[in-house]
Amino acid sequence: MVPKPVIVTGPPPPPPVSSPPNPLLKTAVSTVKTEEKPQTTTLPPPKTNPVPSIKTTPQRKTNSWAPALMLNTLDNIINNFIDPPLKPSLDPRHVLSQNFAPVDELPPTECQVVQGALPPCLDGAYIRNGPNPQFLPRGPYHLFDGDGMLHALRISQGKPTLCSRYVKTYKYTMENDAGFPLIPNVFSGFNSLVASAARGSLSAARILTGQFNPSNGFGLANTSLAFFGNRLFALGESDLPYAVNVTSNGDVETIGRYDFNGKLTVSMTAHPKIDPDTGECFAFRYGPIPPFLTYFRFDPNGNKYDDVPIFSMTSPSFLHDFAITKNYAVFCDIQLGMNPLDMIAGGSPVGSVASKVPRIGILPRDAKDESKMKWFDVPGFNIIHAINAWEEDGGRTVVLLAPNILSVEHALERMELIHAMVEKVKIDLETGMVTRQPVSARNLDFAVVNPAFVGKKNRFVYAAVGDPMPKISGVVKLDVSKANERRDCTVGCRMFGEGCYGGEPFFVAKEEGGEEDDGYLVTYVHDERKRESTFLVMDTKSPELDVVAEVKLPRRVPYGFHGLFVKESDLRKVGPL
Repeated sequence: MVPKPVIVTGPPPPPPVSSPPNPLLKTAVSTVKTEEKPQTTTLPPPKTNPVPSIKTTPQRKTNSWAPALMLNTLDNIINNFIDPPLKPSLDPRHVLSQNFAPVDELPPTECQVVQGALPPCLDGAYIRNGPNPQFLPRGPYHLFDGDGMLHALRISQGKPTLCSRYVKTYKYTMENDAGFPLIPNVFSGFNSLVASAARGSLSAARILTGQFNPSNGFGLANTSLAFFGNRLFALGESDLPYAVNVTSNGDVETIGRYDFNGKLTVSMTAHPKIDPDTGECFAFRYGPIPPFLTYFRFDPNGNKYDDVPIFSMTSPSFLHDFAITKNYAVFCDIQLGMNPLDMIAGGSPVGSVASKVPRIGILPRDAKDESKMKWFDVPGFNIIHAINAWEEDGGRTVVLLAPNILSVEHALERMELIHAMVEKVKIDLETGMVTRQPVSARNLDFAVVNPAFVGKKNRFVYAAVGDPMPKISGVVKLDVSKANERRDCTVGCRMFGEGCYGGEPFFVAKEEGGEEDDGYLVTYVHDERKRESTFLVMDTKSPELDVVAEVKLPRRVPYGFHGLFVKESDLRKVGPL
């Protein structure tokens, strides 16, 4: 049995050792420690409420210790001899160092506002998702492989409460019940044919001995969150959404795996788009077998329409994000995809295909089939995240904003070498002409707009500064209207300071219907010198994005992925059903 991480007090771990891992030794993250909960007042636990159309997660003990012991021994052989973590990008001692190290759960804990005051428009909850493995990895580990943990700052009348909880996925629950990992890591467990065969056989044996059932899903729900149809979801693109709730006292509950009355059976993107005017939600999934792309949508009440398979995408693509306009859904078929030749050579199953020409596909967003799908070649345009899209010239032109990954071959294994440059791409739907304009030459990603402008023409963008990725050293405000002047569009900037790194910013408007940039940016920031984390609130109207409030958090919040602010009135809708 593999023990859970040791809980200790004191500073986070030192930087990873420089010597390469010994493949003959059991791989363990000796430099990673998680931290003890602070001794503060714990608020009473909330009551739970049932939700219709939820796939509940069965909880049971492993029937027999003998098969588990035998298979765990086989797992150790694979991790130590067949496929040890030789690359830094897959070595848990490197990947989980410093503030990437996991933490334990934290019950609702009151926080101190150390600067300014929290604005009234922030009454609600800011929730950030990210990977946080519950067990220290035995073998190769990629940053994307950790169990999802939600770090929620509940704000009520200016008083903040922090809570950190795992998303109780089927994978998390079964492994927590067993006391050791059961399911191989998707991004790091299949980096050669031999490793794939070994871990595939191990997984089959675990299924046959009843240790887990793949029909209940194996996703992590570690990427992002979305609120639509009066539901709050934790998302990861390898599984169905998990319905969650932030209670009145600030606790975070996992309600269960949600299949939309049986109409969603496989998986869903971690980046659905919600039309701010209609309340409709638009989404898709992608995969390694045809159809490589499937589009679908939900009405304002969360009722799912039929799938629209896109067979005109002729090869599997790493299609992580997309965009919508008033009338269209916009997809990017990039050079990242399934690459069997790389896997044979010991590389990742997902890699760049140099011979492929990236394309942008535009589909009417109310389409029932792909007959009106149009594709446009855009050489060298590779995106992981989209920012926004809209229509111009009476619907004849579609405009897309997105960071273009200039070194796409490093996107998954050498993220520190990535440089993403925000571009404005215009497509004439009648002539097929594509024009491109740079918006900023800085290394920017994790960019957002005012949520009220999703699918509409926006002027301002707020983006994270990579220094290098995946660390984020600051945020910038871009004025996209200046792109025509052929100069950098940066009109606001705040760097977090030496040794301080944050995450994706999120825009919260001061009031509904106000000016596009009249609001605040919120994010978590960690000071690696003081070993402290804070919650920052920045004024988006000021050129230096002035800090109007800062909350000292009771313990560090690890670096993660995407966040969401949910206002108080929407949180109340997630309650009893």
